Amino acid sequence: MESFSLRRPDDWHLHLRDGAMLQAALPYSAMQVGRAIIMPNLTPPITTIDLAVAYRKRIENAIPKGQNKRSDFTPLMTAYLTDTIDPDMLEEGFTSGVFTAAKLYPANATTNSENGVSDIRKIDHVIARMEKIGMPLLMHGEVVSDKIDIFDREAVFIDMILKPLMARHPNLKMVLEHITTAQAAAFVSGNDERLGATITPHHLIINRSDMFKGGIRPHLFCLPIAKRETHRQALRKAATSGHPRIFYGTDSAPHPIHAKESACGCAGIFNAATATALYLEVFEEENALEHFEAFAAFNGADFYGLPRNNDTLTLKREAMPIPHSFVSRDGEEVIFFRGGEKSRWQLS
Repeated sequence: MESFSLRRPDDWHLHLRDGAMLQAALPYSAMQVGRAIIMPNLTPPITTIDLAVAYRKRIENAIPKGQNKRSDFTPLMTAYLTDTIDPDMLEEGFTSGVFTAAKLYPANATTNSENGVSDIRKIDHVIARMEKIGMPLLMHGEVVSDKIDIFDREAVFIDMILKPLMARHPNLKMVLEHITTAQAAAFVSGNDERLGATITPHHLIINRSDMFKGGIRPHLFCLPIAKRETHRQALRKAATSGHPRIFYGTDSAPHPIHAKESACGCAGIFNAATATALYLEVFEEENALEHFEAFAAFNGADFYGLPRNNDTLTLKREAMPIPHSFVSRDGEEVIFFRGGEKSRWQLS
């Protein structure tokens, strides 16, 4: 096979940041995907309709015009849930089309999550409103506690938080984002139509040992953290299985080099530049190319009740050197995932 064509994918989990970083990072996504769920963990976080509208406008102004004849990249905005968020505001934002979903960050679980939810029961009335109006809940699925090993936080979240949440809200639509464990893959695969999941390209490609090959590799540090090889293999099996509620979501998250290579480095991997090609590599390696278009372009749109994209994307089999980094206009340098290596596929 010398080329592979599919309906244009969507990215159901994307960090774009703001300002100069937004301007630099957005084109890599806009040239591949038609829509993206935009993460709200800015500083300050996107907690109101006005903040979401203003951020959406900044994103729209940053979309490269004429790039691959595309200027119709659509950002799908999300609300950042806090202990005190107003359910009336959330409903207004959803019914007016400003918010596509709301994001649950357990407090201090990841980047800019200090304003997140300290106890899920504190917002049970908010979640009940979301259930009533059909607003999806997107979850960073980790329990944050010094008593729980960082490699176990996702599995504990499923048992301690997610299962009781689903029992209390039987009609709530949910996405368990960037799953990293065999437990999460099995739970999503074995559940009903209420629950979907995204899997990142980097969690399909690296395991926890890769972070320590020849020393500490901070540019492979992400949250949820990469797990054992057995979990990576379970994720690859789930992603390539053809399951209709598992879909493309990069969790691409640019951080400048100085923020990654520091005494307390940031979590996040920038993979947007080559995400579709890297996903395609995985499906090819797993002999599952027949399921790739659904994973990339159908499953997420169907889950969110949105139309599938009409246009197509073609990748050609040609080794492509992945650049080492990009530099924003204010001089911040960001390392690409697998920068300096080669991808087997590239955009045609």
